[in-house]
Amino acid sequence: MALAGGTLALAAPSHAASVTPTAKTLMGSHPAWATATADQGAVAADTVTSATVYLAGQDPAGLAAYAKAVSSPGSATYGKFLTAAQAKAKYLATPAQIQTVKDWLTSAGLTVTGATDHAVSVSGRTSAIQKAFNTQLHQYSLNGKKVDAPTKDAVVPASVSALVSGVVGLSGTAPTVKPQSVSVKTAAAGAGSTSSGSLPTVATCSDYWGQKAVKAGPTGYTKKTSFDECSFQPSQLRKAYGITASGLTGKGATVAIVDAYGSTTMEADANQFSTNHGDKAFRTGQYTEVVTPAQWNNQDACGGAAGWAGEEALDVEMVHGLAPDANVVYVGANSCTDADLSAALANIVDNHLADVVSNSWDGLMHGTWGDEPAAQIAAYEQIFEQGAIEGIGFDFSSGDCGDNSPAAAATGVNCDSTSTRAQTGFPSSDNWATSVGGTALAISNKKGSYGFETDMGTLRSVLSADGTSWSPFPGKFYFGGGGGTSEDFAQPWYQSWTVPSSLSHTLMTGATSKTAQRVTPDVAMNGDLYTSVLVGMSDGSPYSEGGYGGTSVSAPEFSAVQADAIQAQHGRAIGFANPEIYLKAGSKAFTDVVNKTTAPGKEPLNAVFDAGIVSGSLRVRLVAFGRDYGLAATKGYDNATGVGSPTEAYLDSFGYGR
Repeated sequence: MALAGGTLALAAPSHAASVTPTAKTLMGSHPAWATATADQGAVAADTVTSATVYLAGQDPAGLAAYAKAVSSPGSATYGKFLTAAQAKAKYLATPAQIQTVKDWLTSAGLTVTGATDHAVSVSGRTSAIQKAFNTQLHQYSLNGKKVDAPTKDAVVPASVSALVSGVVGLSGTAPTVKPQSVSVKTAAAGAGSTSSGSLPTVATCSDYWGQKAVKAGPTGYTKKTSFDECSFQPSQLRKAYGITASGLTGKGATVAIVDAYGSTTMEADANQFSTNHGDKAFRTGQYTEVVTPAQWNNQDACGGAAGWAGEEALDVEMVHGLAPDANVVYVGANSCTDADLSAALANIVDNHLADVVSNSWDGLMHGTWGDEPAAQIAAYEQIFEQGAIEGIGFDFSSGDCGDNSPAAAATGVNCDSTSTRAQTGFPSSDNWATSVGGTALAISNKKGSYGFETDMGTLRSVLSADGTSWSPFPGKFYFGGGGGTSEDFAQPWYQSWTVPSSLSHTLMTGATSKTAQRVTPDVAMNGDLYTSVLVGMSDGSPYSEGGYGGTSVSAPEFSAVQADAIQAQHGRAIGFANPEIYLKAGSKAFTDVVNKTTAPGKEPLNAVFDAGIVSGSLRVRLVAFGRDYGLAATKGYDNATGVGSPTEAYLDSFGYGR
């Protein structure tokens, strides 16, 4: 990916009448791994390739400038949001521009398969692709496979150079994302992937931190410990984060949830879950869906609808649980690829479907498959900026693998093994996204009164078959919230007054950056696998409930809090939340999360997870908390929990007189 000083090195289209358009090279469309030594020859002539051409819009610089101004307290245009129609008319591609791009593509022999204000999708044989983009398609050896890619960067003609921002799909390594959650069933079985369906009931757990002491078994980090907390219900989370005390329910706000595909039983499952735990079911019309099953694709690579069903249930039930009167719209992408996920997000802003968008998925910037394409990053940012000027905010899970390094991935349960180095996730690290990290929440009574939090980072040991020892001991990294310093994005304006220079100038590789860089997360809420939340689901199986953890929990929790905040300010939109978040950093609006130990030898907080008998074997784990990989919760802003977790005072700050 072509980057310059932490910003995208994409050529900006010129709209000045005095400048004669020239052909434009789409930098980064030729991947770095497509080298001469890896070249395996030309792609067959009858091979059909699908690509997405992203549109620059009428005024990219103006869009970014207005998005910043409308989101910044103190600005003359702060809070002066535009309607979706106004935003599109002023900043996005015009119908005439879209038609010009379509005409260019069809003249090369390509078939247009779809078009929006953001992109034109095409497919065609090798010769048509090569003619349109002035490059050749070859196969290259990559990780033991033959993968298609252009032999050089694509070039678009002068007639459309000001209209096109980039293209994706010419190379066959489109990165995919995955849900940032793990079920308690997975933790009990020791498997390395998420699961859905019938989830086990934990044999022994505490109603609140420290309630039930462990009276048998080998000594671990401390002589005395307790069983971990039972999976939280929404009422406990509302109590812990001050939502109950605020009296807010999200009334008047709408939260969109974006995942891949869609469950056929989501509303029924959410209603049963709510009534099972003393909450209200969705009223008629409160929950809606936007799904297109006929267009679903890449199901084998993405896990299909069944692979995302648990994530969808978690997201919907968390938002409804913490903002029970907010409207919820589920928007299911047609796959887990960036092109389809960004299309789902574009649909939300183009039609203003929501005030807040929860995204419990994330991916890598750099992997063995290459780098996130610069064109795709620009496409996401156009959507985020459009959302900002319409008063729509985007919340993203920060990840479940600590610093995402290969070392973390070696033992982490929800890591991406293709990572090439320590790095932040994407889109969560984008400057226009609110990155939501994870904590481990301890409540002080069964109702859910707040006790304390530490960072979402666990070491895990397994009880030996004879019950006399823990192995390994100390435990190895198992699960942890994402965060860190981005090597790809420069520090945004809103972090300059809060984030320590020691973080913004130190990359995750340990190298020093001359420029200040973006650091994540921005905020954090409960998400640890061993302070899990209950989720109910069926999706083809008998309805059952079980615990889930991950920053996939944290993101919808915070989106629900934002819905409550919108109600607090009488329905007025918040939009892009980060500038206000950082202005409130260090105040009572946030709990400053700091890792705790049990002292005196600074042993970690720990508890025993008892899953009972699973597949004929006793499954007991010793868990150390507050041990994220490469990240740590410290006083003030930190790279594990950001500015901290929201409190009742955060919600109150949106009330009268604001």
